[in-house]
Amino acid sequence: MNLHVVILAAGQGTRMRSSLPKVLHPVAGKPMLGHVIDCARALSPERIHVVIGHGAEQVQQQLDAADLNWVMQHEQLGTGHAVAQALPDTAGAEQILVLYGDVPLLQVATLEHLSRQAGAQALGLLTVNMQDPTGYGRIVRDAAERVMAIVEQKDASPEQLLINEGNTGIMALPGGRAAAWLGSLSNQNAQGEYYLTDVVALAVAEAVPVEVAQPTSEQEVMGANNRVQLAVLEREYQARQALRLMTAGVTLADPARVDVRGELVVGRDISVDINVVFEGKVSVADNVIIEANCVIRDSVIAAGSHIKAFSHLEQAQVGEDCEVGPYARLRPGTCLARGAKIGNFVETKKANIGEGSKVNHLSYIGDAEVGSNVNIGAGTITCNYDGVNKHKTRIEDAAFIGTNSALVAPVTVGARATTAAGSTITMDVPADSLAVSRARQRNISGWKRPQKK
Repeated sequence: MNLHVVILAAGQGTRMRSSLPKVLHPVAGKPMLGHVIDCARALSPERIHVVIGHGAEQVQQQLDAADLNWVMQHEQLGTGHAVAQALPDTAGAEQILVLYGDVPLLQVATLEHLSRQAGAQALGLLTVNMQDPTGYGRIVRDAAERVMAIVEQKDASPEQLLINEGNTGIMALPGGRAAAWLGSLSNQNAQGEYYLTDVVALAVAEAVPVEVAQPTSEQEVMGANNRVQLAVLEREYQARQALRLMTAGVTLADPARVDVRGELVVGRDISVDINVVFEGKVSVADNVIIEANCVIRDSVIAAGSHIKAFSHLEQAQVGEDCEVGPYARLRPGTCLARGAKIGNFVETKKANIGEGSKVNHLSYIGDAEVGSNVNIGAGTITCNYDGVNKHKTRIEDAAFIGTNSALVAPVTVGARATTAAGSTITMDVPADSLAVSRARQRNISGWKRPQKK
């Protein structure tokens, strides 16, 4: 079936009280519209059309992609008018699926079911039974439970307001009838808008079947008109992620205090403490422990590693059986080999740390190649930047870097070499040697401290 998807994303969202277009407000670190686009892509449509208006340039700039057709709605005259703007680009469509850019929790399976039910000839509606349908259009059925119309709340009678089956707005239009129906819409209603929902009555009048599907839950079709509703969507999204993780074999200390803001792939027997945030693309293998208050961004953590509390990892690769933290920062380009240890208040950047090597505490290792079984003492820094260029520090296997050493790159410390505590190393250190580079200590007897004048 030739399927086209139209996503409505032109609204201003005044109740957000924000200069940011409503559809760009994030859920789980991604704009709401981004979630909807991803869901639409999973249906493999012929084309995805995104109708934009308020903040159009900003929306397009942030989410532009080759498979998206951007359609401008210069005046916001209602949902029917918005869909009509995309019609010229839907030639040959057998079905036009209409989605909304502020409904980020939609499931692909729900849309697939709706699309199959409607096919190319029927009108498909996604409805939801709600405890409180306030604000939603009501689904009006006849005595035989056939859908007859959708009545917007402002136009509903007192009897119709008692109906708890609400309209989600999500609809599958038969491509051969869409143009005629949309061209027949009237704005003679309380809002003075062209309602897409009015096509239901047109379908009934023409004896076109109206097929109804429902989501798995009310939350799946919730939109966000303000920041309170946005927060509700965020928590629902995270609750789903927590359920997915626990089902996959992850122990969460508190499912309500873990956030997934991207793609998280997990193994089994993983332990995650409270307030851990996963961002971007993250992979965590079997038997990993992640303590409280860590941020893991675009990183890979191999089996058996232990990430201690308050550590931040970004674009880092942690090998098997490593220890990181607490309070460690692994910046982009950090790669830890098996059994490496990065201790408290250590920062690394573009550093390869070899198997079994240790940077235990209070150090900065950047633009460095560190061999295996190296011990780097507290307060060590690689002075890799001369103000213009970055330079490489190489520390070879089994070297020992004394406390408070400064390694001024480019420099190499040879295998099994040692740098004395407090040394500033500016020249290569040969293998199996000791480098001492510090001022000789002098003790001045009878020294009198300066006095305040």
